[in-house]
Amino acid sequence: MPDTKRTATGVLGGLAGLVGLSAAAGVLIAATVTPAVAITSTAAERAITMFDNLPSVLEIDQLMLPSNFYYTDPNTGQPALMTKFLEQDRTQVEFDQIAPVMYDALLSSEDPRYYQHGGIDLIGTARALLSNAKGGAETQGASSISQQYVKNVLIQKCEQDAKTEYEVDKDGNTVLDDKGNPVVKVSREKALLDCWTDATTAEGPEGYTRKLQEMRYAISLEQKYSKNDILLGYMNIANWGGVTYGIESAARQYFGTTAANLTVAQAATLAGMVQNPNNYRIDKPLGSIWSQDGTTSFNKAPDGVIDEGANLVALDNLVKSGEITEEQRFAAADGYTSTKVRQLYVLSRMLDDGKITHEQYVEAAVWPITPNVVDAQTGCVKAVGMEYFCQYVKDVILHDPAFGETAEDRRQLLDRGGLNVYTTLDPRVQAAAQQSMAANAPATIELRQSTNPDFAGQPGVFGAASTSVEASTGRILSIAQNTIFSEDAAYASTPGYSSLVYAGNEQFGTSSGAPVGSTFKLFTLIDWLEKGHSVNETLNGTLHVFKRLKNSCNSDFGGEPHDWVNGGNTLINNFNKAKGYIGTPMRFTKESLNTGYFAMAEKLDLCDIKNVATRMGVTLPNGKEVKMNDLNSIIGTNNVSPLAVAGAYGTVANNGTYCQPQAIDRVTDSKGVDLPRPERTCTPVIAPNVAATAAYALAGVMNGGTGSGGNPYDGTQLIGKTGTHEELQTWMVESSTRVASATWVGNVQGGGDVFKTYNGRTQLSTVRYAVAKDVQRAANEAYPAENFAAPDDALTKVQLIDLPNVLGMSMQDAQAQLEDAGFTVEVGSETASNQPAGTVGAQSPEAGKVAGGTTVTISPSNGKGISVPDVSGRSLDDAKRALRAAGFGNVNDGQCTPTKDGSKDPRATGTNPAANAVADRNASISVDYTASDCGGGGGGRGNNGGGNG
Repeated sequence: MPDTKRTATGVLGGLAGLVGLSAAAGVLIAATVTPAVAITSTAAERAITMFDNLPSVLEIDQLMLPSNFYYTDPNTGQPALMTKFLEQDRTQVEFDQIAPVMYDALLSSEDPRYYQHGGIDLIGTARALLSNAKGGAETQGASSISQQYVKNVLIQKCEQDAKTEYEVDKDGNTVLDDKGNPVVKVSREKALLDCWTDATTAEGPEGYTRKLQEMRYAISLEQKYSKNDILLGYMNIANWGGVTYGIESAARQYFGTTAANLTVAQAATLAGMVQNPNNYRIDKPLGSIWSQDGTTSFNKAPDGVIDEGANLVALDNLVKSGEITEEQRFAAADGYTSTKVRQLYVLSRMLDDGKITHEQYVEAAVWPITPNVVDAQTGCVKAVGMEYFCQYVKDVILHDPAFGETAEDRRQLLDRGGLNVYTTLDPRVQAAAQQSMAANAPATIELRQSTNPDFAGQPGVFGAASTSVEASTGRILSIAQNTIFSEDAAYASTPGYSSLVYAGNEQFGTSSGAPVGSTFKLFTLIDWLEKGHSVNETLNGTLHVFKRLKNSCNSDFGGEPHDWVNGGNTLINNFNKAKGYIGTPMRFTKESLNTGYFAMAEKLDLCDIKNVATRMGVTLPNGKEVKMNDLNSIIGTNNVSPLAVAGAYGTVANNGTYCQPQAIDRVTDSKGVDLPRPERTCTPVIAPNVAATAAYALAGVMNGGTGSGGNPYDGTQLIGKTGTHEELQTWMVESSTRVASATWVGNVQGGGDVFKTYNGRTQLSTVRYAVAKDVQRAANEAYPAENFAAPDDALTKVQLIDLPNVLGMSMQDAQAQLEDAGFTVEVGSETASNQPAGTVGAQSPEAGKVAGGTTVTISPSNGKGISVPDVSGRSLDDAKRALRAAGFGNVNDGQCTPTKDGSKDPRATGTNPAANAVADRNASISVDYTASDCGGGGGGRGNNGGGNG
């Protein structure tokens, strides 16, 4: 086989014994510096040929960087950090952002000839190769900084490609376990560990090959980059224990400072740690030598006492010289002995190299290693007061295709991609929402079990959520929740702890929503208006059996469209079993009357109502359309997310334009270059006049209606709607023209009764009002709003309808006829009438055109009424005789009006009661008349026909 095809393993495997390896190493090292060296050994020639055939170009990828979530500080207008997500806690810095003493400490201890060699330290590399040849399992040190940088780059390349591997069958299909989950062949955690192992602990020829490859890359690296660039690259890529990478993060993690402000003692400590970072960590309380997972201390002797050994001779010598006291010596050595030994070594190298003075050496040596640990701010648990908003944004990144084609791509982008995610959160609204949650909705409370047999044996778990959306943009301003945020599996089933975002849906929030109750009536109202109906139209909203609803959509359960038919004559009640009334959509909306909305739906189509909800962004939590199968669906049996409900009411506030909820304003890469964000749109979905009229009706809810308890009454005009589902859930949704907010309180699971459970004296069902009020008040202050547009006259006109004449009908028949015609009926007291006794003797108002919703009073006849005859034009005496002849026994003179015609014969002009009126025979009947002389100015003549003086 030609030499050019020989592998490094093959070549080095053929070099027998230590002498052969040493010779080859010497020749190879010399070749890297002096390629023209004379080659005589066949083995060496083969080694040189093999070395030349190794890859020489090292592609340096973008470092793994944390992704940062920001919100805008309203006081400054500048981004403020919410939290980070990371696999490696790293903050890149420039060369001049690192204290010179840190460079000195690292180079003196790791590569003192760095600026003299060409990428490889001949002496150090030879020593490492010889040590490996003796059988050491772990690669020895003394590699140059360039080689160490190469090693870190290769490890990171491997880690970036590390993915979970799944078992596949012979056909290439993923094997599933008995629960339907993919069977893992190699976990990602194992793949990451293998990266480190392959780069650092290979033995024999594989180890030599790796070392030679590092050398080859290091030489090429120094031909392409400056020494300072390589040194800075190493400072930014190196690991300092756990997830701490790069000198800036190390300075912050261990000493609470920056790389630019490191002291001599701190720099020497960090430079000592980098040789074996997980073994020299100082963020653990029991000592400095730890296992790689950071859990086990190796720094203790069997008796539990820290073993200082003889390695602290440098401190002993300072005691002997009188430069420090015994107390200082023991204080300096206390707690992190092994790391202190490494620090003293670094300090001695710096002193020997003239990088520090003797005084600086003593000052640093006597300094007790004093950690000021500042843990990495990573994960939503660190976004205090914003945890559930953070989780929602995280879910968007992990599930929206804008951030990658596969779930693993999106996860790696979040944890490694260095994203800068500028969120829509407004801390003014968020803080108010979270504070109100904490004050009003306890995280853990035992719900009283519902007495409803449908929920028997299902203990309830209490939850509450609130969210606010900017109506004109869809920007989510807040998401608050009553639970304690935790992604710890140990708390997965503990009430009061959750990582689910109740305000979200299955995709963003992992939430299944909740039955939305009467807030869903919005879509019947919108459809009602779109069909041209007025909110002042009169309907029969009394409690009765509704027989049929039209449904022109295909059945949700498959099959052709079919209407809903109430085959069982089921009676569906109002809240608190109210009997209902004849009324208008204005009143039905204000008082949230179920039967009123059923009456509206009878004139509509369930399919159209569903389509309205879909247009306005309301779907099931899985993204599918809501189900409209029966009468109950009108009043909100579908599960919906609070965020979707807020968006729908925001559509009304936004003059009919629906804006999809958006949690991200902007996304950039680590260099500030804008990246595509998830696409969200604003689309007109209902006509502005319909939106304005719907708002007109919904305003009544917040002013004297069911939502008044959620109104902050701060001068901002609001619309809103309440919702209740059984005894399990309550809702309060409200909106200004700027911000819509939805608050939900109820059972996360189970059947607890929120109406019979109290937090102190507060009924849990009313918590919605307190939270909604606080949130909307904050939103109104932050986003001052104008009034809503005026409603459409055509959609608010009062409907005049025919009032039938029921005089003479039986009281029962009359009442039935009037109610069937859409009127509310009241029964008055008995009245004198010429109708048969017991029948309707009077109705008010009288038959004719009246406003819809008019209340009609019917009074039973006493059967004693007489119709008053028309006596106008007769002489006064004839008029009175005619009245008495008709049956009236109490006839009197009425008002006299003087005349100028000279006639002395009084003439009747009318009666009181008027002609044709029905009056009791004993009723007083007065006759008005004219006369030339009214006896003193126009008074009546009295009962006997004489003057009244």
